Amino acid sequence: MVRRLPHSCLRRPCHLRRRPPPRSGWGLPRRRRPGGRVKTATHTARPDKHDFDTLTGNTWSVHGGNHADETTGAIRTPIVMANSYRLPEDPSDIDDPGYRGLVYTREHGANQRGLEEKLAKLDHGEAAAVFGTGMAALHAAFFTTLNPGDHAIVSNVVYMRVAGLFTDVFPKKLGIEVDFVDVTHLEQVHAAVRPTTKLVHTEVIANPDLRVADVSALAGIAHDAGAMLTVDSTFTPPPMMRPLDHGANLVMHSLTKYYNGHGDAMGGVIIGNRDLVEETRTGAMWHAGGAISPFNAWLIMRGSTTLPLRLQRQCENARAVAEFLDADPRVVHVSYPGLPSHDQHDAAVAQLSGGFGGVVSFAIGGTHTDRLSFVNNLRVITSAVSLGHDETLVAYEEYPEGPAEAFAQPFRDHGLVRLAIGLEAAEDLIADLDASLTFAYRPR
Repeated sequence: MVRRLPHSCLRRPCHLRRRPPPRSGWGLPRRRRPGGRVKTATHTARPDKHDFDTLTGNTWSVHGGNHADETTGAIRTPIVMANSYRLPEDPSDIDDPGYRGLVYTREHGANQRGLEEKLAKLDHGEAAAVFGTGMAALHAAFFTTLNPGDHAIVSNVVYMRVAGLFTDVFPKKLGIEVDFVDVTHLEQVHAAVRPTTKLVHTEVIANPDLRVADVSALAGIAHDAGAMLTVDSTFTPPPMMRPLDHGANLVMHSLTKYYNGHGDAMGGVIIGNRDLVEETRTGAMWHAGGAISPFNAWLIMRGSTTLPLRLQRQCENARAVAEFLDADPRVVHVSYPGLPSHDQHDAAVAQLSGGFGGVVSFAIGGTHTDRLSFVNNLRVITSAVSLGHDETLVAYEEYPEGPAEAFAQPFRDHGLVRLAIGLEAAEDLIADLDASLTFAYRPR
């Protein structure tokens, strides 16, 4: 039985029930003051690369969590491939939750700690716990916050493995009751609340149809019910979105995607209140495993230094591609939060800073064979799963009737093509799409 979290961890402070101030932009992230007001960082003290509160812009993405090696003088934290660390002379308190020393890499390691230091502050959280994959982080958050007999409200469009947890694993093995609802219709979320509701879970931009959740509104519903709001912000990493500033209790990312950015390492993270984050570490990680390897932590730390620059380029490319597809008569339907035609465009404008994400979903007509022909004829874009890489990836899928029920009609009729935009020139991506559409269908 998992220990029930104190009510203070569930309740959102009153000052967070207001919507956050207008968006800043790529260069100036918002900061939460102790009193709860949000400010744009300015230089009031000499900037120090090891002190987040003295920095403006995206400087913390470069320097956060990195410490020069005292032994060699190397200016980047080295990869520490050690299973165990030397114990203190009196190790009697090493199992205490507040112990800050390093003991065993399955529980905490040098590279993991530096990465956690960086990620916690980037998302305006008190603490972070990194895991071996995004799914390990998500499972840890749910495992920690839910007990047998509890009820969870989950967005009816989420990453399919998360849907599987709430469809099969938790109900059958743990007795968790689940309602899947369209979180973009708040009346449905209200109607699903029960006395036993302990969790509301959503993605900011949903995978794969790209609907946009109103995080502040969902936080209000969850907290009024005495429940927690957990938010998967994989599609919207800082500085695009910081769900904790909008009232979420925990934010999770698949670090495999935008944070790493190079398609060569896997990881996940939970960020939020220190007590709650440590609960996930000492519960799920210590007892069920899921720790990230030192090498993957090092790779993600390296990749994260360029996150703001990569994300800005990907958002710019995605918008250009979305506008091209939206104007193309060979394309049946386009979903991209940056398009005014998107159903939740206003919610995206209100919450996102600097762009609308690097993923574009669309539908094309014809037969299944026509759509495969389009995908397989692409010469710049690679057919593969995942997103946030340096190269553009495409994945086409016709979803079963159950999962597809929540999608817009064109996705139900024609399947869904998901473009995870990379760093190539937008002109090359558009030319590649145009040529492949011409090959599979007809000239524009």
